[in-house]
Amino acid sequence: MSVADESVQLPGSAPAPDDRVRTTRLDGYPAAPVVVSPTAPGLVLADWAGENRPWVEQTLQQAGAILFRGFGVDDVDEFQRFMLSASGELLPYTYRSSPRTQVKGNVYTSTEYPADQHIPFHTEMSYTRSWPMKIGFLSLIVAATGGETPIADSRRVYDRIPAGIRDRFERLGVMYVRNYTPWMDLPWQNVFQAETPEEVDEYCRSAGIEAEWVDEDHLRTRQVCQGVATHPATGEKVWMNQAHLFHVSSQDPDVVEVLLEEFGEESLPRNTYYGDGSPIDPDDFAAIRAAYDAEALVFPWQQGDVLLLDNMLMAHARSPFTGERRVVVGMAEAHDSGWGQG
Repeated sequence: MSVADESVQLPGSAPAPDDRVRTTRLDGYPAAPVVVSPTAPGLVLADWAGENRPWVEQTLQQAGAILFRGFGVDDVDEFQRFMLSASGELLPYTYRSSPRTQVKGNVYTSTEYPADQHIPFHTEMSYTRSWPMKIGFLSLIVAATGGETPIADSRRVYDRIPAGIRDRFERLGVMYVRNYTPWMDLPWQNVFQAETPEEVDEYCRSAGIEAEWVDEDHLRTRQVCQGVATHPATGEKVWMNQAHLFHVSSQDPDVVEVLLEEFGEESLPRNTYYGDGSPIDPDDFAAIRAAYDAEALVFPWQQGDVLLLDNMLMAHARSPFTGERRVVVGMAEAHDSGWGQG
């Protein structure tokens, strides 16, 4: 993975919709993201995005990512106003898979994993049958080193994955098996934002999730979701699942050995299978991870940067970092995959 820094005007850059902004690309990355910057001080990003929402939408469908740089967005309120202007009402973070803190309204911290950990590429909420079409990030504090949010085009990732693997995922889907306990991973109260088992059962029925209460503190869920999806606007196929994140092979081998000895395969905190329950070959995950790595676009944050992604077209990750880092996130435009219907 290379790291791009300075933005340059390149042939084929998306033309700016008016003379208040200029569009460029990051040096070395001619496809994405499109970098949008003001030509003069004082331009309010939320106002500009609202006036030019069709251009934002069209550019996202082509490039998958827009980096708004130099607008001086420095607080959550202004970011929230931008997201409302560019994407509509923000979505709550429900059926959670990672620890986050609600900052204000439906703006959350980015995943709160330790700084020395790498968060692999993924499309947000693609372990479910419904996900946000838009996800936005605001960089409030830039890490001393690292801390980038790499992105990767899910269309190109799909193309890179060997056809046999793609076909199996597309035909069978992915079964996600999760175990929620007070002593491992996230408790069910956090994941479902619920206080009673009855609330969880109701959510699971409505979402097509099989829920099994092993005991009063132990919930096990199973759900079969898509492996591949078709973008509703562009008609392009994209890699749309988190099988490689949830599979036990994503853990350190020593950790896996302890987990299997302690819990057994059925009670692992997270695991994935093909939709028919058959195991996924670990070599398939190696090919998937290699496809993501080959398409990785890595660039350093600047304070006040706002990154807007089409969540189906562009996956994201997080690099390890040192020092303080603060990135907040908002999601919008719920989309239902239709998997399992008919």
